[in-house]
Amino acid sequence: MEKATERLETKAGASVPAGDATGMMNDLMTAFESFKQENDDRLAVLEKRGNVDVLSEDKLNRINAFLDSQKAAIDRKAMVQARPALEGGANRGGGDEYKDAFSAYVKRGEEKALSVGSNPDGGYLVPDETETEIARLLRDVSPIRAIAGVRQVSSSVYKKPVSIAGPAVGWVGETAARPQTASQTLAEIAYPTMELYAMPAATSSFLDDAAVDVGQWIAEEVNAAFAEQETTAFVSGNGTNKPRGFLDETMVAESAWSWGNLGYVATGETDSFPDGAESDVLIDLVYALKAGYRQNASWVMNRRTQAAIRKLKDTDGNYIWQPSAQAGGRASLMGFDLVEAEDMPDIAANATAIAFGDFRRGYLIVDRQGVNVLRDPFSSKPYVLFYTTKRVGGGVADYDAIKLLKFAVS
Repeated sequence: MEKATERLETKAGASVPAGDATGMMNDLMTAFESFKQENDDRLAVLEKRGNVDVLSEDKLNRINAFLDSQKAAIDRKAMVQARPALEGGANRGGGDEYKDAFSAYVKRGEEKALSVGSNPDGGYLVPDETETEIARLLRDVSPIRAIAGVRQVSSSVYKKPVSIAGPAVGWVGETAARPQTASQTLAEIAYPTMELYAMPAATSSFLDDAAVDVGQWIAEEVNAAFAEQETTAFVSGNGTNKPRGFLDETMVAESAWSWGNLGYVATGETDSFPDGAESDVLIDLVYALKAGYRQNASWVMNRRTQAAIRKLKDTDGNYIWQPSAQAGGRASLMGFDLVEAEDMPDIAANATAIAFGDFRRGYLIVDRQGVNVLRDPFSSKPYVLFYTTKRVGGGVADYDAIKLLKFAVS
């Protein structure tokens, strides 16, 4: 076991090699077994001596880092293998007229036959295939988008009616009077779409290459920028020129929950899990969510919180965190999928570092149709800039579908 751990330490300190998915998954599972053994040894020493050896703690952190990097490498490989070609390269036969015209615009600035996709504010709509690929890549990379509800609209604001309280009902006898019942209480939530932009750059020689798939290139270039900005807004955005994140909502103790607020469960400790009852507070959070929401619930936390969670066991001594058994899958915590979002706060005093809920019902993302590209060959010569914009909105749709764990006494 010691030799195996040393090999994992070497891997953790280096870049993750590119290999086949099966081999990478085997390395991940082996690393997790070594992690459990190392953590068990650490807990035994802690119980016996009252403190932990620094070298042992460092070794555990190295394996923890390897688990994170290996999982990220597996996800990247699965995403690349699933990626379709948009234009099929230079040898494609026939081709859509607008798509060919858009490619000519991106490469050479030719605007012939593009008037149908023109934007009055400047720029042109990307072909449908490219817009679809951008949406698919965002779903693969943006953690909140992958689990939230998504609507596509053609207007600048999406309005959604929600039922806060249903109509009153009751039992009556066969011949008894049927008194009029109270009507249901409705509220309207509005989701304005805000402009999100990226500005990839290319050289003229790159654009002159006949083999360059400009649709794929634009999708890949804007993907990372869009995903990073989106995720930040979906988690903690204040709603000003960006979507409103679920952590920007008013939070109240679960016992005092009401519509319009997100309920939280307190850990009972200011900046940590309670000693000896670490998993208990997670169980409390799970059952703060109603049964109808738990069926499709997910955990959301950042990687540092996940690293702390990996060390926890249930009352039977089993680790409550488990790695995914397949490439592209998610780790699980207490049987529920775990989603890693770096914009979630770290474990600290009064921080809501963990969210749990049915985000498909609890958080709504609104995409306005169309992604625009404006070619700019003048601002940063010799590079050609492509000002690429899309409009996105978002906010909580069901305040009862998301619960938070707050590191506080109450």
